[in-house]
Amino acid sequence: MKKHITLLFIVLIGSIGCTVAPKPIDYGHVGCHYCSMTIVDKQHAAQLVTKKGKVFNFDAIECMMNQLKDEDESSMALFLVNDFDQPGELVDAKEATYLISENIPSPMGEYLSAFTNEKTAKETRTNQGGELFTWAEIKNRFKL
Repeated sequence: MKKHITLLFIVLIGSIGCTVAPKPIDYGHVGCHYCSMTIVDKQHAAQLVTKKGKVFNFDAIECMMNQLKDEDESSMALFLVNDFDQPGELVDAKEATYLISENIPSPMGEYLSAFTNEKTAKETRTNQGGELFTWAEIKNRFKL
């Protein structure tokens, strides 16, 4: 009986470690997986989560995009970006609308921001200038 309980405990602990879900970014304390800069900007950070539950944090969307050049995208479960309009809120990168505007600097100098709401992205473009992109278009821009 003791062996069964021990085995059940090991299986339970193992399954907890492989949870595929976003994890809160510890702003100001964790470094970017791509460039090693400390992540402090809550409007431009990003996160990848593998199908095995491993999390990679990025200080800028452009760092995540550059990291994806070296990754097998099929091993990724989640592609997440901060919503520029809701700082610190991670959203599905595939559903976001992207804005490149030289009036909105991002940590790595690509001027790239993401928005959950396309209308908000368009309003921001009207006020700040720039060009809008979909997930497919931004991937193409980064040659993915």
